[in-house]
Amino acid sequence: MATSGRFSDRFIDEDPQRALEELNAALGEKADNAEWLCQRAYAYILLKDYTKAIEDAKKAHQLQPGLVLAFLRIGIAEYHLHNFITAHEALTTGKELDCSIEGFQTWIQHCENKMATHIPNQTSDSQSTTLFVKHDWYQTESQVVVTIMVKNAKKEDVTVIFGERELTAVVKLPSGEDYCLKVHLLHPVVPQQSTYRILSTKIEIKMKKTAAVQWEKLQGEGTLSNVKHFTPNQYPSSSHYTRNWDMVVGEIKEEEKSEKLEGDAALNKLFQQIYSDGSDEVKRAMNKSFMESGGTVLSTNWMDVGKRKVEMNPPDDVEWKKY
Repeated sequence: MATSGRFSDRFIDEDPQRALEELNAALGEKADNAEWLCQRAYAYILLKDYTKAIEDAKKAHQLQPGLVLAFLRIGIAEYHLHNFITAHEALTTGKELDCSIEGFQTWIQHCENKMATHIPNQTSDSQSTTLFVKHDWYQTESQVVVTIMVKNAKKEDVTVIFGERELTAVVKLPSGEDYCLKVHLLHPVVPQQSTYRILSTKIEIKMKKTAAVQWEKLQGEGTLSNVKHFTPNQYPSSSHYTRNWDMVVGEIKEEEKSEKLEGDAALNKLFQQIYSDGSDEVKRAMNKSFMESGGTVLSTNWMDVGKRKVEMNPPDDVEWKKY
């Protein structure tokens, strides 16, 4: 992508050091020209001074919030510093502002690839504590739900990417490490109707099924699943520390019980509890009534629904249409 004017991308490409010197002179001490700051950030990127590139691009954004190029510069520089989540956020924001600019999609793809496979460089910090993160899944007739058991995660530290046959979730842990879960799904889902939410005890990811079929397992062929990032000398194969996962799951379940839910969330939790505690007949009744009624009836009475087809019964203000 070439920028017109005195300090074009082509001019900087030819001699980044000379371009940097001329930009320094042009900006002076005031440095209040947003476009020139963006171009100086580009020169810094070519010279591999990524921290200064980010500083210039962020200042350019402050001076001119609508300058989309600033997000591209920030994203590329953060990528080279291995801050892939931050880079992805900047690039995605820039693309949403102007999807016609070349470069955003390419760098977003680079970030997503790294977020799924990158293991941070080892450091000499032997005091760092590795956090092991567990994930689990279950399904309803219409959704596949994946839970990542991380407590008190912050919104800005969680990135979830939905594909038709792939789920990628990256969480920055309190230790500063990145936990990444990438799963090639057994069946396709609908990315546009898939969501996630962050609770106090976990991250809950809901993926919309394309068809109301029972999944035998979460993962399909070619799965790259549960890529964890560890600190030096504390990889699972060499660790002498064993975590009691039954205890961890028990603690989380106790916290979930005390978590106050409202509206649909409370209703869904109630149904899940009924299904979990119910007998085989109760579960059969719930599954049969839900499927046959198109999700409009949920019965626990097998004596009733076991000997008849459950008809659709939408709410009074809803008109049922067959597509």
